[in-house]
Amino acid sequence: MAAILHTNRLVLRPPVAADGPALAAINGDAAVMRHFPKPLDVTESEAFRERIARHFAEHGYGFWVVERQGAVVGLVGLLNIPWTAWFTPAVEIGWRIAAAHQRQGYAEEAARAALAHGFDVLGLDEIVAFTIPANAPSWALMEKLGMARDGGFDHPNLPEGHPMRRHLLYRLRAGERNSVRAA
Repeated sequence: MAAILHTNRLVLRPPVAADGPALAAINGDAAVMRHFPKPLDVTESEAFRERIARHFAEHGYGFWVVERQGAVVGLVGLLNIPWTAWFTPAVEIGWRIAAAHQRQGYAEEAARAALAHGFDVLGLDEIVAFTIPANAPSWALMEKLGMARDGGFDHPNLPEGHPMRRHLLYRLRAGERNSVRAA
């Protein structure tokens, strides 16, 4: 059974079919997706939601839908990385917050809950995160969460020459997480 996480202000829960329109709005927003290769159309967003649901069914965790007072404000969670790189196999933490809800601390609050769940409940030894160098808000949050930069890599799902192919890698090991606790 997939966990539902609670913080002071947020509920993190597995996605359901009824989340489709809210997630499509987030995934289709060019401002939210500016550090991804492209916004997702409705069909791509639904396929993304279905992949997350399958990940929850298989592993018991994934990208949780983040709710604030019943409204979907984003996605934050843990996923097994499905491709090969020098640091895989690994579990990543990631976030995607609706533009209207950014800069309110929701990503950090939800990420701290997800990290605590990953280490304390799932028993993970390490969690990684990555983003493109231009995404300063994301890598600043990684550092605020106690993650340390560990070089970079070329994302294997993007072709050579793609402007977003190069990524920064961050890591947090269970034994180094003294400041990471659920909000």
